[in-house]
Amino acid sequence: MTSHPRRITRALLSVSDKNGLLGFATALAGYGVELVSTGGTAKALKDAGLRVIDVAELTGFPEMMDGRVKTLHPKVHGGLLAIRANKEHAAAMEAHQIKPIDLLVVNLYPFEATVAKGAAYDDCVENIDIGGPAMIRAAAKNHHDVAVVVDVADYETVLAELAQHAGMLSLETRKALAAKAYARTAAYDAAISNWFADTLKNDAPGYRAFGGKLIQSLRYGENPHQNAAFYKAPGARTGVASARQVQGKELSYNNINDTDAAYEAVAEFDPSRTAACVIVKHANPCGVAEGASLVEAYSKALACDFTSAFGGIVALNRKLDAAAAKAITEIFTEVIIAPDADEEAIKIVAAKKNLRLLLAGGLPNPREQGLTVKSVAGGLLVQSRDNAVVDDMALKVVTKRAPSEAELRDLRFAFRVAKHVKSNTIVYAKNLATVGIGAGQMSRVDAARIAARKAEDAAKELKLPAPLTKGSVVASDAFFPFADGLLVAIEAGATAVIQPGGSMRDAEVIEAADKHGIAMVFTGTRHFRH
Repeated sequence: MTSHPRRITRALLSVSDKNGLLGFATALAGYGVELVSTGGTAKALKDAGLRVIDVAELTGFPEMMDGRVKTLHPKVHGGLLAIRANKEHAAAMEAHQIKPIDLLVVNLYPFEATVAKGAAYDDCVENIDIGGPAMIRAAAKNHHDVAVVVDVADYETVLAELAQHAGMLSLETRKALAAKAYARTAAYDAAISNWFADTLKNDAPGYRAFGGKLIQSLRYGENPHQNAAFYKAPGARTGVASARQVQGKELSYNNINDTDAAYEAVAEFDPSRTAACVIVKHANPCGVAEGASLVEAYSKALACDFTSAFGGIVALNRKLDAAAAKAITEIFTEVIIAPDADEEAIKIVAAKKNLRLLLAGGLPNPREQGLTVKSVAGGLLVQSRDNAVVDDMALKVVTKRAPSEAELRDLRFAFRVAKHVKSNTIVYAKNLATVGIGAGQMSRVDAARIAARKAEDAAKELKLPAPLTKGSVVASDAFFPFADGLLVAIEAGATAVIQPGGSMRDAEVIEAADKHGIAMVFTGTRHFRH
């Protein structure tokens, strides 16, 4: 047995999540542990035939104010906070008839779940737990003498150690449980404070906190010498953190990052309107397309940059079917993510045992509000999510020639993609498919050149007589500061341009477009992504 073991003689159980409760409590009773409980928890234990002391009996006060006041009492907190070896504490316990509580089992009111389901303000407030966090913090502070369990997943660990050591828990275990307890209350308070900030429309509250629950420990981070873990944040946003992994190897840090990028991008395409596919490599789309079917969309996306797609992430906006699964598994792919998959598709993917298949159950809403967080040295950069969607933008034709209907359709497509490519960004598109993508360049001119070069490489791969940038449209995530980047796109064969506008030299850029007879529209919205 490790250092400073403590026997569990009395436990207070008060849980909203009753999964595993009866088995856990029954096992505790088997070690002669006296059970104290509250409200619905006490009823569940009594109904199972266990002997339970109600908290009201312990304190001498009934639950009151709709249960808001029940555990906030010296006979509860004294039992949790008293240092057993402290003579003054022991004398106070004896004088006031306070019995020690050696184990606290609490999981908090489901505030995060209540907010996630869109409950009314008053319902959310009623699901803010007060007594629970107070008890958890008290027990965790006094972990030298008290164990605290805040997660159903820890029931098995506690019972295993009690079985191994005749009803005692080690200090090491109590410390680990205390650390988890404080992290839980911190994440809980973070969810509440951020909900209040959102409700009050306060974009910059005086303090910000963010919390999450561990999904998995990762083998390493971006590189093997970095440690990493994956956490789920509060909220109902559909995506990689909520997806079910059907098969394949454990996801890596880079897999998760790239899969998130791919799925957020494919969500821009309404599945009721079109099938769509996004292929991502190193967090950047390397091929995006719409099609009448998923297999058509995938084939068009793959044609944009076959080389980069090797070992990439494939995101789909519709249920994965057998035809698409067969096509995708013909080359090495790291991850497929889709809202769902049919049984035949799952069987086809299963033949590639290392290929990860994630089913998210839906698509994230590209218009949804929310926050993104980036760490910097000594701080956090917090901003609202880029939820601007090109369909909601009033496009302004600024050239003498207006785009044709076909060009306008491709312009919207290209700007949809540019939103999800690292800046500086240039995207060439034709027939609802990317044909060249220039990502993450310091110069917009270089982004245009790289995208055009990618199109030339694709033409050679496909044995086409000319790059598909001939007769394409082009999207820029931000304005052209000079006409030079536009001229590169025109030289590559683009016939229409979509860009935010807003440069001091807009007139110069528009003049260059008019000189070459191309159409240009301004969105008034920039999509920087760094």
